[in-house]
Amino acid sequence: MKLSRRTFLHLAAGVVVPASSGLVRAQAYPAQPVRLLIGFAAGGAPDILARLIGQWLSEHLGQPFVVENRPGASGNLATEAVVTAPSDGYTLLLLTLADAVNATLYQNLNYKFARDLTPVAGLSRDPDVMVVNPIFPAKTVPEFISYAKANRGKLNMASPGVGTSPHMAGELFKFMTGIEMTHVAYRGSAPALTDLLSGQVQIYFAPISACIEYVRTEKLRALAVTTATRSAALPEVPPLGDFVPGYEMSAWYGIGAPKNTPAEIVDRLNSKINSGLADPGMTARLASLGSSAFPVSPSDFGKFIAAETEKWAKVIKAAGIKAE
Repeated sequence: MKLSRRTFLHLAAGVVVPASSGLVRAQAYPAQPVRLLIGFAAGGAPDILARLIGQWLSEHLGQPFVVENRPGASGNLATEAVVTAPSDGYTLLLLTLADAVNATLYQNLNYKFARDLTPVAGLSRDPDVMVVNPIFPAKTVPEFISYAKANRGKLNMASPGVGTSPHMAGELFKFMTGIEMTHVAYRGSAPALTDLLSGQVQIYFAPISACIEYVRTEKLRALAVTTATRSAALPEVPPLGDFVPGYEMSAWYGIGAPKNTPAEIVDRLNSKINSGLADPGMTARLASLGSSAFPVSPSDFGKFIAAETEKWAKVIKAAGIKAE
């Protein structure tokens, strides 16, 4: 952005340019701490990723980016809090697949996802991992399907909440295989993993960042990843589509802001986030969690969100999924 001669002379003379100036607003932002809200409990994949990017932004924008966990209603509580916040860039939301799903899943939301949130930046696209307790009889996906069909009504499937990526991954699996599993919703990945480890539930399509260490230490058995190709973090684990043709599911994360957030603030955040995603240290950290960076422009992120919302609306309606 070029300075006009008048603005340059004002700045040189110490004259304050009006706060309404887009130039000043972009340069001054952020002038105070920024809140980054997450709709899920601490310790899960959204929380881990939010704290990574929050730390990067804090270090490179000179103000704290404070992560706030507001679990409940499959992320809707946090989303509504951001929707109703001032459009000044100081309240942001960690967007997840759940937001795209909830647009169809919940009929009486006090907001419209696509209308009331401004896409800022993508963060990552990740596989979920189909994991079971090591004492579970099935060691492969075909064995799991056979066991489920022989034990109808006896399997419990964990998720961090209705409409989350693990829930949708499991529902898509049920829909495409014809098996029955009872969905058990938790308030985050950490409590879901706790019950899987103790045998209270039998299966969890866990976010890779939340379960990868349990898989590596053989505390959980990974049967498949939900993406169309193998994950570099767990290269020995096959894609679920190898056994259920056509199956594909990716979890994704990004940053959103209230509608009407100034474009220069959105662009500044997008630029800093994309720089972070390109940083070798951040790339390595994401890879260690099984995540793949997802750098996009605000416009392209908006198009991606629209496509995901349409895709999962079809799945929800076809499977008859209802909000609890």
